[in-house]
Amino acid sequence: MLQILYLAQDLADPAVRRRILALASGGASVTLAGFRRSDNPLAAIEGVVPIALGKTADGRFLQRMGAVAGACLSLKRKLRHLRKPDVIIARNLEMLAVARRAVALFGGEVPIVYECLDIHRLMLRDDMIGRALRAAEGSLGRDARLLITSSPAFLEHYFRPLSHLEAAPMLIENKVLEIGGAQDAAPVTASYPAPGTPWKIGWFGALRCSKSLALLAEFSKKMEGRFEIVLRGRPAHAEFDDFEGFVHHQPFMRFGGAYRNPEDLPAIYCGVHFTWAIDFFEEGQNSAWLLPNRLYEGCRYGRVPIAIRGTETARFLSVRNIGLVLEEASADGLAAVIGEMTTERFADASARIGQCPATTWVFDRADCEALVQRLAALTREPHTFAPVPAMTAPRHTEGGMP
Repeated sequence: MLQILYLAQDLADPAVRRRILALASGGASVTLAGFRRSDNPLAAIEGVVPIALGKTADGRFLQRMGAVAGACLSLKRKLRHLRKPDVIIARNLEMLAVARRAVALFGGEVPIVYECLDIHRLMLRDDMIGRALRAAEGSLGRDARLLITSSPAFLEHYFRPLSHLEAAPMLIENKVLEIGGAQDAAPVTASYPAPGTPWKIGWFGALRCSKSLALLAEFSKKMEGRFEIVLRGRPAHAEFDDFEGFVHHQPFMRFGGAYRNPEDLPAIYCGVHFTWAIDFFEEGQNSAWLLPNRLYEGCRYGRVPIAIRGTETARFLSVRNIGLVLEEASADGLAAVIGEMTTERFADASARIGQCPATTWVFDRADCEALVQRLAALTREPHTFAPVPAMTAPRHTEGGMP
């Protein structure tokens, strides 16, 4: 059985939980170690007791650097009871430093996999800070055998032209983890609201975009109750003046708290009609390049995604001729696209999503096993590098629901 040491930047991150579940379902034995940023009991994994390396805070880069240095110093003590792993996965840049220290402690020759699913704005700066961070990424990742990322736009806009990393890339999209059996992947068509009840837009997951919150609040008031905004997930409180207070005073917006992913996805998505798949958190950079979890989750349950023109999400929808694309980021722009929604138009949009293969949205047990097999192959491959390739696939113009 493949032994994996997974180093996480945030033990409370639901995405970390999903990855551990996927690796275990694929047949690996996983030891989880990482930093705590907050408490999130819903991120707990049955049978997995994580090794805490310290505590970090959102948005405090210098504090995180200090925590990483401290973790490297204490790592020998923290990992003293572990057998040598076959592979180490480092999620995010700071964990690459911890991974290199772990390899040294285990006697070397342990393949490192770098998992990077977001490109922080500091990495993109065209100044001394940005150049230093990219150099650090290249140096810390010089022995990485594999790069796991979630969007082709990350390769196109960052890893190929800017990053010094030379690890071979592997694209794993943010699909819905379903390991219960083939029947789980049956398509779902969304139902429309009963007469006199509102359409509902769901914004679920990592809630970190104050611009989205303000836009959706303004839109819902503009529609005078014909649309309701449903929020679920983990608010990044550092990005909002008063998230709970703001939502409390909105007449057509409600926050339902955190949820388990993937277990609670059917219940929360079947309670809405549209998925807000827009993020302005790092507008024009990471937010334009990512393919968010909620895109796959909503489509998995037949909910119509809403994207904005000029993003990788909009391109993704255009290729499949599904979803809605805003021309401008405003309440008026959203009203122009869905303000006069009809049941016939919505039913057609949801049905077209259901015509896509389930594999478009679902990461199943076979995918988990293939991932573990790819990681196992690293232990047998010679230590050579494959530069991140150029993106040669044709780009498509954005489209949407007619």
